[in-house]
Amino acid sequence: MASQKGRPVFKPLILSLIISGLILIGGVILIPDLNMRQILAKLLQPLTRLMLFITIGLLIGQIIEASGWTKTLAALARPLFRFGRLGDHCGAAFTAAFFSGVTANAMLLGFFEDGKITRKQLFLSNFLNQLPAFFLHLPTTFFIVIPLTGWAGGIYFLITFSAVILRTVLFLVYGHFGLSPTVLEDGLAKTGEFSSKAKKFKDVWQRIKSRLPRRLAKIAVYVVPIYVLVYTLNVMGMFQLLRETLSDFVVTTFMPMESLSVIILSFAAEFTSGFAAAGALLEAGVLTIKQTVIALLIGNILAFPVRAIRHQLPRYIGIFSPKMGSQILLLGQGFRITSLMVVGLLYFYIG
Repeated sequence: MASQKGRPVFKPLILSLIISGLILIGGVILIPDLNMRQILAKLLQPLTRLMLFITIGLLIGQIIEASGWTKTLAALARPLFRFGRLGDHCGAAFTAAFFSGVTANAMLLGFFEDGKITRKQLFLSNFLNQLPAFFLHLPTTFFIVIPLTGWAGGIYFLITFSAVILRTVLFLVYGHFGLSPTVLEDGLAKTGEFSSKAKKFKDVWQRIKSRLPRRLAKIAVYVVPIYVLVYTLNVMGMFQLLRETLSDFVVTTFMPMESLSVIILSFAAEFTSGFAAAGALLEAGVLTIKQTVIALLIGNILAFPVRAIRHQLPRYIGIFSPKMGSQILLLGQGFRITSLMVVGLLYFYIG
């Protein structure tokens, strides 16, 4: 019986690995400089690390669901999510997102598949999880950026934080007026899912063992070939061409030429490179604080779609599905860019 259940999942996984291998072979043929050392260091190791983090996130999500801790996590976000008519299940995922985005997304998908939340609740909750994601990465970025760019970096963080708050408020208001009041009752109290007794470890383990391998295999079916394809396109220079085209257009149209290095480095290299260039130009008096902030904003707005395709698309498609994952990612990035543009324009005209 177990083998029959596993067959529909693991057969596509084998086909997915074959497709990934063919893409990689095509890359080796088309790209003369591509060798096994590069493939190991730049593809296989990062892909293995990504799958490891996804596995850990899924495992944590399964433990939270199976052990009945969702209600405890939901209590922290209950006032906001009650106002937004999103309920305790979405609130629990929101709290989990402060520790792991993968865990939060896995929880949302599990709740959706079990019929505990609606599709609209899933989408809104994922968008709201951009707030915890901001704080999750804040310690790493803040203490690198501020020493490099000073006041300009502080203003940049204030603008990005304001954009996150703007999105959060609008999503909650939309949920309050756009979701049916009946959707709010997500069934925690009715079903008795969260009793005061902790579920036995054996029951929790059995549920994890029955669901985790299948879910992980389903994710790998999409993550592996898309990751390999994105890597191959990147090595071929497709993303570099896109970056240069976008940055040249924006710089020559909206910004002084001196900001070109800031904008290009903000998304052509590691994110700290753009801030380092901004700090050097600011210190030398080539750019004003305002020009530096705008250049950093433009660089990161242009970088969001490219980074989303390279880093987030395989994960979103794997955890959700090709259609749903793409929709969530595109809408989420669209809202992020729009809010940054709104707050950035306000700063440009009145700052």
